Amino acid sequence: MTRTLDETSGGDTTARKGPKPITVGHRKNFVQLGVYIFILVPFAALIAAVPLAWGWGLTWVDVILAFVFFYFTGHGVTIGYHRYFTHGSFKAKRPLKIFLAIAGSMAMQGPPIIWVADHRRHHAFSDKEGDPHSPWLYGTGPVALTKGFWHAHMGWVFDRSLTNKERFAPDLLADKDIVRVNNTFAIWTALSLGLPALLGGLITWSWWGALTAFFWAGLVRIAILHHVTWSTNSICHMIGDRPFVSRDKAANVWPLAILSFGESWHNLHHADPTCARHGVRKGQIDTSARIIWFFEKFGWVHSVRWPTPARLAKISAGAEA
Repeated sequence: MTRTLDETSGGDTTARKGPKPITVGHRKNFVQLGVYIFILVPFAALIAAVPLAWGWGLTWVDVILAFVFFYFTGHGVTIGYHRYFTHGSFKAKRPLKIFLAIAGSMAMQGPPIIWVADHRRHHAFSDKEGDPHSPWLYGTGPVALTKGFWHAHMGWVFDRSLTNKERFAPDLLADKDIVRVNNTFAIWTALSLGLPALLGGLITWSWWGALTAFFWAGLVRIAILHHVTWSTNSICHMIGDRPFVSRDKAANVWPLAILSFGESWHNLHHADPTCARHGVRKGQIDTSARIIWFFEKFGWVHSVRWPTPARLAKISAGAEA
């Protein structure tokens, strides 16, 4: 009889009587190879970026293209993958829904359905057994936390077990638009790498301009965005402020706020996951929330779950007691 984890108690239960299992099968060998390529190649480019930037190979065209694609694809993850598809912080019209799914896919962090399933599983078992990327799974000693940090930051990406999409993302599996974007992930990956190179070549009218744009606005940009996103999983579950009540160790880490587009106000997010704004206090920059606000003003989204005094009071009471 198949065994699984009970989402509510954290104990063992039978799949026959309890919820569906949290994982189903493993990645195929060619998919696992793709994971290694898409993670390690941009990371190698990031390491090579320092000596390359010192004397040659970086122009203002590369910087501007990298900045544009970093913010475009990054907000595709934070607004689209995270706040919309995972948590339903607002409702979007169909063209914007498809656009956000494509923009998130171009961050090269995985197809939308897999990303959402993993993240919903993270919230269901946050910092407990079953969480795919908690830094606290190995203990609290120095060695255990070092191992936990590596696992939470990027080690978990190489785990071949697959989160059960039928359990954690049935709504997206039933959405034909999202399934279509999900199944064409390779196209969006190619665009994410190819468009910077194409634009760099056309702007400079040279093959060298295409090559440097591919390197900086393609590979290096993707690597930096990967590590910013993973820092929310690792750093923001280890250190920082916890002004709101959550059932885990999610914390606010202000130095990451701008690079993470507001995602590092992580304590509020875990205290109130469906809230469309994570940086709710004065001075807490949250560019994702600001863009959602613009979408609402243009009528592209509605039913936005903004923070209200009542919502904030509900999750602040215990922290202030």
